[in-house]
Amino acid sequence: MITPPEWHKSSYSPNGSNCVEAREHIGGADVRDTQNREAGHLEFTRSEWTALVNAVRGR
Repeated sequence: MITPPEWHKSSYSPNGSNCVEAREHIGGADVRDTQNREAGHLEFTRSEWTALVNAVRGR
């Protein structure tokens, strides 16, 4: 049985403010609002997620 990936808080989200959580998986990643989890999440393909991470890192 494959264990689903765990949600974790973004390292770019400071404590006590508006935060996002992410969970990476083989197909890409999902992102959701920490304070409004019931609203669902956004899904990114592997290439979309890689492009976003590289842009944030300035690559």
